[in-house]
Amino acid sequence: MSTEDAKYPESPMNRFHAVIPAGGVGTRLWPLSRAAAPKFLHDLTGSGSTLLRATYDRLEPLAGERVLVVTGEAHRAAVCRQLPEIGDDELVLESEPKDSGAAIGLAAAILYRRDPDTIMGSFAADQVISPDHLFQETVREAIYTAAMGKIVTIGIKPTHPSTGFGYIRSGAALHVEGAPNALAVAEFVEKPSQEVANKYVEAGDYVWNAGMFVAPVALMLKHLEANQPELFKGLQEIAEAWDTPQRAEVTARIWPTLPKIAIDYAVAEPAAAAGDVAVVPGTFRWDDVGDFAAIGRLNNAGDVDEVTVLGEGARVFAENASGVVVSDTKRVIALIGIKDVVIVDTPDALLVTTKEHAQLVKGTVDALKASGDTDVL
Repeated sequence: MSTEDAKYPESPMNRFHAVIPAGGVGTRLWPLSRAAAPKFLHDLTGSGSTLLRATYDRLEPLAGERVLVVTGEAHRAAVCRQLPEIGDDELVLESEPKDSGAAIGLAAAILYRRDPDTIMGSFAADQVISPDHLFQETVREAIYTAAMGKIVTIGIKPTHPSTGFGYIRSGAALHVEGAPNALAVAEFVEKPSQEVANKYVEAGDYVWNAGMFVAPVALMLKHLEANQPELFKGLQEIAEAWDTPQRAEVTARIWPTLPKIAIDYAVAEPAAAAGDVAVVPGTFRWDDVGDFAAIGRLNNAGDVDEVTVLGEGARVFAENASGVVVSDTKRVIALIGIKDVVIVDTPDALLVTTKEHAQLVKGTVDALKASGDTDVL
């Protein structure tokens, strides 16, 4: 937090608490990303920082020590190694994945019990964002807008007509002091066809839905209670016990019974219909690293010829070749006369595909699971 904010106790920035949901395996990045080592624990950009560490470092100037991490019990040790700053009070552990509605909803319920005036911001641990200062300017605007009684989503101005993201149609300017770019949200729309995506980009009033939310916790919970009363009731019971010796018992009893639903459906879309959602468009570079083709886009360090190479000590020889190689072994990998290839070499699994087919890796993971080959998942 800046010294300027500290001078003004009434600044909305002083109410801000960042939440980092660190979940999801990233099955399209198998065999690099596994259940025991999901994608947010990896350095996928060659920067020297894992995605989780980079997310925390990006938020720290805005939130200071007020950062809550929601992750699976299985990842506790790895998360604590990467984020030694996070204490037990700021670590929310899920016994099993329940989608973003439960994860973000529980964070909101815990923060509300600690301070009902909190403005929370939820930022997934597995996204690549740059430069940090543009991201921080956008989040600051979102916090000022949230302080006016809005659930704020951060939209990404499309760089191309993508069919892989949901979109947000923006409406009129909101004229919020401290947030000159804040707009009303007219509607959320699902992932479009190519033809529809082209129209969205041409129209100019659509942004990608990056799944980032900034909101007063009281307003988040109000909409959660109205639209998902069963989920709300369970989360409230867990939150009431959270800072007590009953935490483990209550969580173990309630968490497995909670319904699975994304926060978009549980809160954001119905709140938008009620006129309670705003959007602040971001101009920073954003990528959700959805497949190995994304890793090729995001990396240029360590290139051999036109091949992006990731992996400490990777031994790659390329001639008249292009693509992405991720190596976790000391095996020599030679590429000759092959274009847009994707090779991921680990000690117990080898993936060979192309950038064009990189999205299909998830199907391989499903097939391995169905055949019982879970030792490599």
